[in-house]
Amino acid sequence: MALLEIKGLHAWYGSSHVLQGIDLDVEQGELVCLIGRNGAGKTTTVKSVAGLMSKVRGSIRFDGEELVGLPAHARFVRGLAYVPEERRIVPGLTVRENIRLGLLSSPLRRKESDVIEEIAETFPRLKERLDQAATTMSGGEQQMLAIARAVAAKPRFVLLDEPSEGIMPLLVDEMFAYFSALKKSGVTILLIEQNVDLALRIADRAYILDQGGIVYRGTAEEMLGDAAIQERYCAV
Repeated sequence: MALLEIKGLHAWYGSSHVLQGIDLDVEQGELVCLIGRNGAGKTTTVKSVAGLMSKVRGSIRFDGEELVGLPAHARFVRGLAYVPEERRIVPGLTVRENIRLGLLSSPLRRKESDVIEEIAETFPRLKERLDQAATTMSGGEQQMLAIARAVAAKPRFVLLDEPSEGIMPLLVDEMFAYFSALKKSGVTILLIEQNVDLALRIADRAYILDQGGIVYRGTAEEMLGDAAIQERYCAV
């Protein structure tokens, strides 16, 4: 049984029918890419899994448990973490305080100091900025903070929405090296990414969304070797 299993998922924004019955699964320990053109429904998919869509129909099962109907915080407690494209760094708080927000509903809150120390060692760029106002950092550093905040509670599954968007190449390389390490540690990942080549090089499998439906599924290696499918569905 897949750790995440989506069947017949529909989702709407108002009267706009964005997802039209998609099926998708992610096995324990996999890194799976969800790619496609802008507006294809990728963000809607991960927001549906995270519990941030108000109108959905279908099934989203996590470790065998149905998530549809559960609020976002209940999904987080079960081990699902979400890093949104827009980062959502809280203004007026330091880097340390933003990381602490990721522990609010976690048993690890009792070990907050140890967790933050571990996070600081994992993300050296944040270590020297723990007491700096978070929104004064660069966009790439804020993206690192959003990821650090999401993994502070040691989730089983991480949803990543366009983590490299607008980030300088050096930080992107650091970020993807971290994703590989996270996967090797046993964390399962569903990654939305416009940098298709880079994403596929660290992924196990890939799905392509187009106009609210899955139009391709296969191994990352197969998709890397299929320039035609990338050109047809993935070019921005």
